[in-house]
Amino acid sequence: MLKPVEGFSKFSKEEKIDWIAKNCTSDSEATAALLKTYWNTDLKLQKVHDEFIENTVSNYYLPFAIAPNFLINGELYAIPMVIEESSVVAAASKSAKFWLNKGGFTTRVIATEKVGQVHFMYAGPKEKIQAFFNQVKPLFFEESEAITKSMRKRGGGILDIELRDLTHKLDNYYQLHCTFETLDAMGANFINSCLEQFSKTLREQAALFTDFSETEKQLEVVMSILSNYVPNCLVRAEVSCPVEALDEAGSKSSNFAQKMVQAVQIAKAEPYRAVTHNKGIMNGIDAVILATGNDFRAIEAGIHAYAAKDGTYSSLTHASITDGIFKFWIEIPMALGTVGGLTSLHPLVKLALEILKKPNAKELMQVVAVAGLAQNFAALRSLVTTGIQKGHMKMHLLNLLNQLGATETEKKTLVAYFKDHTVTNAAVKEALEKIQKG
Repeated sequence: MLKPVEGFSKFSKEEKIDWIAKNCTSDSEATAALLKTYWNTDLKLQKVHDEFIENTVSNYYLPFAIAPNFLINGELYAIPMVIEESSVVAAASKSAKFWLNKGGFTTRVIATEKVGQVHFMYAGPKEKIQAFFNQVKPLFFEESEAITKSMRKRGGGILDIELRDLTHKLDNYYQLHCTFETLDAMGANFINSCLEQFSKTLREQAALFTDFSETEKQLEVVMSILSNYVPNCLVRAEVSCPVEALDEAGSKSSNFAQKMVQAVQIAKAEPYRAVTHNKGIMNGIDAVILATGNDFRAIEAGIHAYAAKDGTYSSLTHASITDGIFKFWIEIPMALGTVGGLTSLHPLVKLALEILKKPNAKELMQVVAVAGLAQNFAALRSLVTTGIQKGHMKMHLLNLLNQLGATETEKKTLVAYFKDHTVTNAAVKEALEKIQKG
């Protein structure tokens, strides 16, 4: 039975591995060997990885891939992707190739506003808290100048601070709703530092405000934290072409275009479908977010919230046919950075950004949006023509063969065989057994 351990964080890496191996696995020697196998032989590089997070015992590798041939605003890109799921990179690449001679992808950043909030409780007349806020608002800017100086020199900083009355949602609940421009930084540390200074100013000035009663002066700051919901930090990506250019899978172009529009309409109307529809979009987005060292959990949370902004969870992509032109587009929020964090620490993140021509934050937003749109186009294209499993299972074939312990010769034979046969778990297992039995 596993027992609590004291001082685990103070153990050396070898001691941590030894404890895990002996207390949590059945073969301690094999566990220790496996964890050490994934160490980097370059000890300096391994130390960099060890210090990203706490209690590290090894590295967990994911494939680093490239999806080529993306024409974005007239410029050609190869997009780095980090993901474990079969067919994602292939699907993105297929979409890129499909649109390459049809004008490619067009993108634009609509806005780059980030958000942070100071949540506090105040039990008193509303007109008093509003008068107090009006008086002290300039102090929020003044008393955070030391924090914002560097950002302001580069053209960023605090955009606005407003008082929001949310007592209709929760008794005595108010907030300072603050907006920021953080340029090429994702800005979490900058925003949180500003918010904590706002909290300090809020408490100190409340205690000095002569119109407050002694009780009102004790307003309670509950927390100060950035928001990962950034509906005013938006990017749009789009593809379009004449309907007749969409000849697909032997079907009439008009039929294919109409089916694509209907598929999007279904995802707009049906949340069960919308979740899977948007998950496919995130396959592309998350893969680029990971490759470029950004926070995919923050992006996921904000984008899914945006998908439900109208009261029902719905499709993030849109499609139309107007005057013979098929148009397919996405408009999503995301707060990205190309400086700070892993962007200056992880060697492969540095490489990914170099491959992307060293983009600034706005340029990276556009590339990421394109990856999501391309992924969704590929998925819908398969769904309304051949079905999703045909392509996906062919890409999954090698995973199945590896799970079954096939030799390299057997893999080569079965890859050729399944070019003309349907891939299923049972069919692959049966085919392999036939080869092994001679």
